[in-house]
Amino acid sequence: MIERMETGARMSRIVKHNGTIYLCGQVCKDANDDITGQTTTMLEKVDALLEQAGSSREHMLSATIYLKDMKDFAQMNEVWDAWVPEGHAPARACVQAPMARDVLLVEISVIAAEK
Repeated sequence: MIERMETGARMSRIVKHNGTIYLCGQVCKDANDDITGQTTTMLEKVDALLEQAGSSREHMLSATIYLKDMKDFAQMNEVWDAWVPEGHAPARACVQAPMARDVLLVEISVIAAEK
């Protein structure tokens, strides 16, 4: 069975299937922030969606991070490293990519297991 949550015409924010949770891409709350602020609030949104879906960051399976510019890689990783629980790092990829809006610096897509 597939369960879709917060579904609109273009996408669902959460899709659950066979105990796996897929989150749509998440960006920051305030695009005026620097990379540290954007990464922090983006991950806060991931936390909230994972909780809503019945999971947590300890249950992440995979994360794909998109950076507007790889010059922000080290600063983004500082926030990421502090956020990921020790011993629970997911499989991860990080790539440079154009963003949907020019002011966005980072976006993430997450796959997690249900608790």
